[in-house]
Amino acid sequence: MRYAKILATVAMFVSFMSIAGYAEGNMSKLNLMPWPAKIEMTGGRYRLNQNFEVQVTGKPTGRLYRAASRMLRRLSQRTGLFFSQDYLSPDSSVENPGMIISADRRGRLRLYMDESYRLDVTPSRILLKANTDIGALRGMQTFLQLLEADSSGYYFPCVRIEDHPRFPWRGLMIDAARHFMPVNVIERNIRGMAAVKLNVLHWHLSDDQGFRAESKTFPKLTGMGSDGLFYTQQQIKAVIKYAADRGIRVVPEFDVPAHSTSWFVGYPQYASAPGPYTIERKWGIFNSVFNPTLNNTYVFLGKFFKEMSGLFPDKYMDVGGDENNGKDWNANPEIQAFMKSHKIPNDVALQTYFENRLVPLIMKDHKDVMGWEEILNPRLPKSAIVQSWRGNESLENAVKQGYRVILSKGWYLDHYFTAEQYYLVDPVPGSGLTPQQKKLIIGGEACMWSEYVTPENIDSRIWPRAAAIAERLWSPRDVRNVRDMYRRLDAVSLELDRLGLTQIKNQGTMLRNLAGGYDVAPLRTLVNVVAPFNIYERVKAKPYSSFAPLTRVVDTAVPDPMVARDFSSMVEKILAEKETAGDTIDIIGRELAKWKENDARLEKIIERSPILKEIQPISRNLSAVASIGLDALDYIRHNTKANPDWVKANLAAIGTDSAPCAEVKLMVVTPIESLVRYAGQK
Repeated sequence: MRYAKILATVAMFVSFMSIAGYAEGNMSKLNLMPWPAKIEMTGGRYRLNQNFEVQVTGKPTGRLYRAASRMLRRLSQRTGLFFSQDYLSPDSSVENPGMIISADRRGRLRLYMDESYRLDVTPSRILLKANTDIGALRGMQTFLQLLEADSSGYYFPCVRIEDHPRFPWRGLMIDAARHFMPVNVIERNIRGMAAVKLNVLHWHLSDDQGFRAESKTFPKLTGMGSDGLFYTQQQIKAVIKYAADRGIRVVPEFDVPAHSTSWFVGYPQYASAPGPYTIERKWGIFNSVFNPTLNNTYVFLGKFFKEMSGLFPDKYMDVGGDENNGKDWNANPEIQAFMKSHKIPNDVALQTYFENRLVPLIMKDHKDVMGWEEILNPRLPKSAIVQSWRGNESLENAVKQGYRVILSKGWYLDHYFTAEQYYLVDPVPGSGLTPQQKKLIIGGEACMWSEYVTPENIDSRIWPRAAAIAERLWSPRDVRNVRDMYRRLDAVSLELDRLGLTQIKNQGTMLRNLAGGYDVAPLRTLVNVVAPFNIYERVKAKPYSSFAPLTRVVDTAVPDPMVARDFSSMVEKILAEKETAGDTIDIIGRELAKWKENDARLEKIIERSPILKEIQPISRNLSAVASIGLDALDYIRHNTKANPDWVKANLAAIGTDSAPCAEVKLMVVTPIESLVRYAGQK
């Protein structure tokens, strides 16, 4: 985890797409995400029926046949149609295909792979053409998102799409070290990645709290450093194959020289301080670090990375390199003597020494390295990729030295920013770089660190917000309409639910467990308008460890709750359009009345479920601020102006009643304050 606090500087405004014709006709109703590079509505509809069949032409691959078969099954499951075609294979014979998929060659899973495609939907036939099978996979995801329905059945609107990604590296980092994530969690998130055209799974496999990848060369890494929670090599190979089948690369990260306690539980002889070591159970930056002065350290790491290079086929091996506090180096007299004799002035220079001995060992196995920006030094090979987590200044520094860079600053999912905030972050700074330097910014990664997530709720922390980041990395820079992004994001979340991701359905399970029964409606009403504390707030709130329960209300609440967001949008509409009557005001009134009355209903659930007692204050707060909102709405309905003293007193009351508790915060406070102020302006 990158613990140096990231201060997000995000422009908070809504801009509009400059894609020609976006707002014309039905194009603004399409649920495509990421939005294509070029799209044109051509008029008409292709009607789907049970006779729909698919033909694969060109130079198809097994991967393409399997993807087309999955596409057909998803269509069948979505529509309930019994297609005569069960699956596609080289032996498939189709006389009158409704869809033709053509790919010229097998795409190689590597940086800069060709992912372009062209999709033409006409009233009589659908044509998907790509240079590679990977491009065809991307086009199939767009095709599935085009599906619509009316009273006559299911159809595809006729469009012509020419599409390609803006950036070649579009990643999702999943930390499986702090809280272990079983294979089924990884695989379902790979399905989510494929749906929104992300193409790199960055698999964080070692940290102070656990070593998660089986090493047959050094079996004590998982034998003593994992609590028995790790991936066998057979499982790793299966995940890599599963991802490759969906056009996704898998890049492993083994973090050195720091964040390395789990290495030393079984192999303390390579540490900078004497053992014995035990797995860390808390979160933070720890002192454990490899001893860079021992030749045996490099023998050990060389053998380990050689084994992992044979296991992971991707060209890149991530060595981490972040957050070494140097305390164990400073406390070791032998290391200090080594630094003096070798004229190494400080810990930063000593880490550079370490990196410059490690990198050639990895390159010897025909891999290139990547790592967090701490690995950057003048001797780092230009083939390396630097991952920026500190921001524009360090990103530009790496680019100006000629290194390729991917951005993660601003895309830490555990910071629980809204989808809007993530969406408006762009990898390429507005100025300060030449066009050639900007080309070295090859994309970015959303990062899901796992201190406060479990297999039960990790999907709700990744999705659907990661889809907004996926669009930023795929679509043209000027695709920035926040309101429309949210419209499409809600549709994407439902599609991810159909794919087996759990960001929607697991919340219901967790709420039933909290309530101790089936009646969770009052609890859900509260959860729908609160958001969890971010990582820094949770660090201060309780003494968390890897054994702490992550089953409370804070763990069910989502970072960007739809109900609260929609309520805020409706209030904005009232203020902008100066409405004093109509459906919007009625809906706002019903929501406020429900929140006002909810505390009494929730109290009955809290009485039988002590785990919920901590949320009593915020439940009462919601009732109190909703009551104030109803009073303000009454002024607005009757077009009368509230007394300034009333406005002042109620704004003060809202401030008192909106205090966070139980590590959640009310997300409807600001729009209710806006209603109160507006009531005083009438």
